[in-house]
Amino acid sequence: MVFKKCRQDDEDVLFIDASKEFDKGKNQNYLTDANIAKIFNTYKHRKEIDEYSHKASLEEIKKNDYNLNISRYVNIFGVEIPIDIGLVSNKLKSLRAQEASLDNSIAEYCKELGIDKPF
Repeated sequence: MVFKKCRQDDEDVLFIDASKEFDKGKNQNYLTDANIAKIFNTYKHRKEIDEYSHKASLEEIKKNDYNLNISRYVNIFGVEIPIDIGLVSNKLKSLRAQEASLDNSIAEYCKELGIDKPF
């Protein structure tokens, strides 16, 4: 966390989620020069990067009841892809019909070979 008391721009607050900016070590994780550079450059240039940083206006912070939890402002989970339930339902119906057709074919082959069907 970096708090800068004498900022020139008091219109927004920059949130950076650098929780994934590290390399795993044997006993402890560590920041590489590249990790540090990314964090520093984002902070210095006050850049907004998807799933990494966000400039929240004071109004936005107020709407969030002044909650400064980073996950409220930086979406680390990406965009959720909507699922078309109708399409999934139709696909399941099609697969069930295919399964029934295959079961009938197997039953006919078993009958021709004079063996009991396996199901």
